[in-house]
Amino acid sequence: MASTKIVQSFAEAIEGIEDGMTLIVGGFGLCGIPENTIRALCAKGTKDLTVVSNNCGVDDFGLGLLLKNKQIKKMVSSYVGENKIFEQQFLSGELDVELVPQGTLAERIRSGGAGIPAFYTPTGVGTPVAEGKETRVFNGRPYLLETAITGDFALVKAWKADPLGNLVYHDTARNFNPLAAMAGKTTIAEVEEMVDVGELPPNDIHTPAIFVQRLVVGERFEKRIEKKTVRAR
Repeated sequence: MASTKIVQSFAEAIEGIEDGMTLIVGGFGLCGIPENTIRALCAKGTKDLTVVSNNCGVDDFGLGLLLKNKQIKKMVSSYVGENKIFEQQFLSGELDVELVPQGTLAERIRSGGAGIPAFYTPTGVGTPVAEGKETRVFNGRPYLLETAITGDFALVKAWKADPLGNLVYHDTARNFNPLAAMAGKTTIAEVEEMVDVGELPPNDIHTPAIFVQRLVVGERFEKRIEKKTVRAR
């Protein structure tokens, strides 16, 4: 029986993503980003998006393409990076930015996927991160209350998948992807290779099929390096 999760194009994969929605996007820098799904979203022109991701790509690749096209209204992220468009839009007030400590961001997304509404963490106590947040003391130490994050859609990139939607990531490209996949109401997985059901060893599966609603196989992956520095001879 053919899988109902597999779609035939990236345009079909992103159907239902509308203006003003919240997207949780996997990746770290340019590693493990759903680059083809992002391109399709750029071509669609969906705007006023809130995007939750570790950072926002670079000026001409990854989520930076959506910034350049002025499709992102708000970024919830940990790292601005070297994206000049991000800097310009933030300083001009055009882009709303919520900076979140990296570990806190990961836990907020994980909590959203696990159905946990909020949690306490010591990270950010006594800094601007704590402004407007509840603080409680446990065992003599202050903690901040941080709320979980969920998204209308999650966009992730996997190395291998089976037609059921079980996913395997490749090395460091795993990063935020398993967390993002859990926290989207609809999760779209862009994959490099589709294998038969039963071919993936159960212990090697990083994201179980229950978290994945759509699968699309990519044919072209640039896998660009964010910044390459070499030593002069």
